[in-house]
Amino acid sequence: MQNLKPGRTLLNLQRWRHAFQFMQGNMLVLSLTNLLGNFSRAMVFPYTSLFILALGGSATQIGFINSLAPLLGLLLFPIAGYVADNAGRVRIIALSYYLSGTFLLLFILAPSWQWIAVATLLRGVMALQFPARSAIIADSLSPQQRGTGIATMNTIAGTLSIFAPYIAGAVVDWYGPNWGVRALYAAMLLLFISSGVVTQRYLKETAANADRRLALSHMITAFKEAYGGLPGLFRELPRSVLALTSVIILCFVTNGVATAFWVVYAVEEIGLSPTSWGFILLLETLVRNLLFIPGGLLVDRLGRTVALGIALILALLAMPLFVWANGFWAVLGVRILIVLAQALLIPASIALMADTVPRQMRGRVMAATGQGGVMIGAAGGGTGGPGTGFLITLPIMASSLAGGYLYAANPVYPWYVASVTMALAVVVTI
Repeated sequence: MQNLKPGRTLLNLQRWRHAFQFMQGNMLVLSLTNLLGNFSRAMVFPYTSLFILALGGSATQIGFINSLAPLLGLLLFPIAGYVADNAGRVRIIALSYYLSGTFLLLFILAPSWQWIAVATLLRGVMALQFPARSAIIADSLSPQQRGTGIATMNTIAGTLSIFAPYIAGAVVDWYGPNWGVRALYAAMLLLFISSGVVTQRYLKETAANADRRLALSHMITAFKEAYGGLPGLFRELPRSVLALTSVIILCFVTNGVATAFWVVYAVEEIGLSPTSWGFILLLETLVRNLLFIPGGLLVDRLGRTVALGIALILALLAMPLFVWANGFWAVLGVRILIVLAQALLIPASIALMADTVPRQMRGRVMAATGQGGVMIGAAGGGTGGPGTGFLITLPIMASSLAGGYLYAANPVYPWYVASVTMALAVVVTI
């Protein structure tokens, strides 16, 4: 029997290697660039609201600034979707990194919250890459591997992010929210430029017409077709895609009303320090990364729709619990509950989108609706995408703006409204 153990071990290793054979080439490159991007975002975004307050802003201005973040997507998503289907996906991804890195200088040099508003608007240039990234991911994974593949990529991409919020919280505590957050944005700039270089050199093109030259007239036509062709596009889509889009919109609205204020409520109402909040986010990220691959496997086993419904119910329970939390451990418990929802919701929704959208339409559909993934309950100051489509932009803007007024009226209101939108998402899914 002992002689069989090495053979069994080798067989198990071969099975594991076969199960994860997709993690090479494009998937490996995308995982690496996601790793750098997630680390920088996990450092900066959780504390941007404190930065705005330090520059003289208020809760309503935090909401206003966050409402500007997806605005550029209204212009760029239709163009990016057209390029994803007809030209070079790699070039547009690399370009978005370079442009976004350049605009981060405005955050570093900002003398007032108005500069943050302008910089946040311009940061939306990252929307250029999302349809292209979504299309490359869909092209690089077989239908049977999508749940596990997406979860594995997210696990790798979140590895460094485990430590980012705690490190950033210590920096903010040490230098204050003004100069501390500026230093974090400087680090983000360097990582974005590095991601652009890696993308340009190592990511392989999957579009059939990658060498086609696009004229300005093509861009204008793409913009008109994207919005003018929406009725026809929706008529072609299965009802399951339309229902999923509704759920995704409700999830982003949930994030929009509350995401910028998690840290503000934790610091100003509950009494946590930035370092304590960062430590909670560290533990949250650690648990999320440990759960992503099991979550993806569970999605493939249970089915996408069942897993999505379970995730939404968990998120629904977490929202009102946060405003009842009165200390470190209570807040940590709420955030872990949200992580359980994220571990199922992200691979389930992305896999559902990839499964149900016809291959030849993926660029246009994902430009309109996003890649499907939502980081529900995001506490990092972003809206929980990043792959939001242009159809989702207006709901995000409206909910982010409303979130500022809700918080100014009563700090608990954003989470009560988030509970209502989560309940609606559960109803649509069922």
